[in-house]
Amino acid sequence: MSVTVRDVADNDFFAWLPLFDAYCANRGRRLDDTKALIVWSWIQDPRNALRAAVAVDDEGTLVGLVHAHPEPRTLDASIGIVVDDLYVVEAHRRHGVAGRLLERVRALAGELHATRITWTSDPGDVDGLRLSDEIARRSPGIAFEMEI
Repeated sequence: MSVTVRDVADNDFFAWLPLFDAYCANRGRRLDDTKALIVWSWIQDPRNALRAAVAVDDEGTLVGLVHAHPEPRTLDASIGIVVDDLYVVEAHRRHGVAGRLLERVRALAGELHATRITWTSDPGDVDGLRLSDEIARRSPGIAFEMEI
């Protein structure tokens, strides 16, 4: 089964929602209606930095998503792209879908003349770590989160 990657469309909300919900659940987070609508409004707002792409199978079903945004990189005075969320439904994993979604992010990086794409991966996500190790190098830094 082939998969096409494209930017998210205005009418994708109800197909995007279960993918984003599954991604949140995999990350140990609960997605409620308010959060979903806020994220969707960011994606739909051309003034917001967040961008989204989806993977669509032959039947028109969304089978993956990626959310990313540009950020200034002060250490080298350039723009970087941060992948916030990357998710592929189980039945389509290990078939190159995540790599195709990351290629869409690479295209965005090219459009913005970005110098780097960064993302985090759950330490228990064996497939995600394998793909990441194949296409990127592990950063020497350690990410921290401070709740506010």
